[in-house]
Amino acid sequence: MSTRTMAVSTLILCVLSCSEILSQQKPAASAVPPGTQEFPVVMQQNVAAGKTPVGSRVQAKLEVATLIDGAVVPRNAVFSGEVIESVAKTATDPSRLAIRIDSVLWKKGSASITAYLTAWYYPTKDATGQDLQYGPTQPANRTWNGQGQYPDPNSKVYRPFPGSDSDNGASAPNTPSSTASNRRVLMKDVESAKNSDGVIAIVSKSNNIKLDKLTTYVLATGDLLPAK
Repeated sequence: MSTRTMAVSTLILCVLSCSEILSQQKPAASAVPPGTQEFPVVMQQNVAAGKTPVGSRVQAKLEVATLIDGAVVPRNAVFSGEVIESVAKTATDPSRLAIRIDSVLWKKGSASITAYLTAWYYPTKDATGQDLQYGPTQPANRTWNGQGQYPDPNSKVYRPFPGSDSDNGASAPNTPSSTASNRRVLMKDVESAKNSDGVIAIVSKSNNIKLDKLTTYVLATGDLLPAK
């Protein structure tokens, strides 16, 4: 057998072996299942499970431009929807909150969608990469997760809510160098639950769920898997 023939045969065997190995490998799990879209948003009103009644209309502003059905939905587009479940925690039952979004509106267009509030949010970080926390006084060993747990006011990364003497036009404390993390995380002690009719709710056995106007929450058109 000539040298050229042997080289070609060896190359073919290598290609076949590599193809077989690749065909046996499982694809990596995705944090966003196929067909599911997620939207980082900031609520335009506070919402509290058990206090905000079912049927209340809610709005949220998009934090990052996103494609919906091939159309670019710009930052600050307004998502509108309603509270469809709102249950306070009791001694035997968990707190439950479900928000369904049905439309999004921006300057040059609009779209109909079906999306739900999920158990995910994006932490806020300052220029040094530290998490910024907002909220009233709580023990130093408690961290705020965007739905009711708050940090020590003596912490270097703590920023209080704007008081009555704050600029009325400001919607958040003066933190110009802060930015949302590029990695979403789960709210502490909160999980998602899908009802038989497909409605996605968030559930907490530990606390009453509360949403505020300082946190970037995640809306999604389906269940979200743990981020990788």
